Amino acid sequence: MKLRGLYAITDSQLLAGKFLSYVEAALEGGVTLLQYRDKSTDETRRLREADTLLRLCERYNTKLIINDDAELAARLGVGVHLGQTDGSMPVARALLRHKAIIGATCHGQLELAEKAKADGASYVAFGRFFNSNTKPGAPTATLDLLDQARARLHLPIAVIGGITLENAAPLVAHGADLLAVVHGLFGADNTQEVTRRARAFNALFKTA
Repeated sequence: MKLRGLYAITDSQLLAGKFLSYVEAALEGGVTLLQYRDKSTDETRRLREADTLLRLCERYNTKLIINDDAELAARLGVGVHLGQTDGSMPVARALLRHKAIIGATCHGQLELAEKAKADGASYVAFGRFFNSNTKPGAPTATLDLLDQARARLHLPIAVIGGITLENAAPLVAHGADLLAVVHGLFGADNTQEVTRRARAFNALFKTA
């Protein structure tokens, strides 16, 4: 599967009361990967929500990724995204088998990305590139880093951190394969605007 396009990431607080309607609106506009990100300890609810998202993703030919929980990902037969403190990449790869999509947070460090690739990552994620509501204190990344990563890694590159329709185009031009977006997609006033934004993010890849 070619990993290129919009990478939508859920936020349980931002989407409170409109979770499924906004997610489906994004899928309607086109989503390559959908990451279920929920940091709560309510395992029953997380399993229920993730299972519902999986059924939605299957309808729209989108791949579901679970944030930081390889066991839940294995239970559902989907991919996982691991932060630097969220478990071992080789262990996750062994648990999920070779076909699963596994992503790795690499902040602004090419060395972390090279290690993630060696450990079996399907894609690497750099960021934050701009001020972020989700992770305001995260380390910053640069366009120069993207240029280096594209030349050296030969692996799909996701970018994250404050990405909006107004600032995303240079990231794609410098080699980003996946635009990972939270507020820039789901911070819309209605479902129609979510769908419009999703389509507009995808259109950036057609002009790159």
